[in-house]
Amino acid sequence: MARVLVFQHVPYEPLGLLDPKIRALKHRIRYVNFGREPKAQVNLDNYDALVVLGGPMNIGQESVYPHLTQEQVYIRQAAEKGIPILGICLGAQLIASSFGAAVYPAASAEIGWQPIKLTEQALEDPVFSGLRELSRVFQWHGYTFDLPANAVRLAENDHCLNQGFKIGENIYGLQFHLEANLALIQRWLRLPQHQSEMANMGQSGAKLYAEQVWKDTLYHYDFARHAADRAFSAFLSLLPQVSRVVQLKHR
Repeated sequence: MARVLVFQHVPYEPLGLLDPKIRALKHRIRYVNFGREPKAQVNLDNYDALVVLGGPMNIGQESVYPHLTQEQVYIRQAAEKGIPILGICLGAQLIASSFGAAVYPAASAEIGWQPIKLTEQALEDPVFSGLRELSRVFQWHGYTFDLPANAVRLAENDHCLNQGFKIGENIYGLQFHLEANLALIQRWLRLPQHQSEMANMGQSGAKLYAEQVWKDTLYHYDFARHAADRAFSAFLSLLPQVSRVVQLKHR
């Protein structure tokens, strides 16, 4: 049983597909919700993995969300301790920034199912090789980032070059939402705060755009779910096999 620390930023962006994978292995999950506890403190010595989830805030908004600065401190500490780290969307941007890369607005947002291409390095990677047959992934982001100097690019597309990367042997960043299940996607499409973002994606308006994304979801989701299962299983295999035995005293 390992202990997984999860940095969450908003309640509507949880672990998604990753949650049952972690629980099936009998690992323990601790959420730290910085939206509710912006000054939360953690001791990384108590954990065996770190997952940093997405959120609507961005690098550069530290004056409004000061926890973004503290999260990067924790990410660097986790890296120094050799703790496996997985960052998704904002989480990937936080990892990139933690290692000195610039994070900035993309030319335009990516929302919905967008093309993705794995690099040659990804095909040899234990985690990303599980995505080798995946041609589209679910996206919801308006920022992008440069590749950290010590990182290896694993996924890309024509819109945002750095869609996935790896640092060392156990730090992964995913710009896309591999964790998104059907319930999460449906919820995101209905959130009031997301309507203006979808309205800016074309001439059809938010309602029609959401309807098209949902149609695309029903077409692509099963394939993406199986790919996510392979990739997340491979990442979780990086966690230590922790056995905690309690010895009872003889009476």
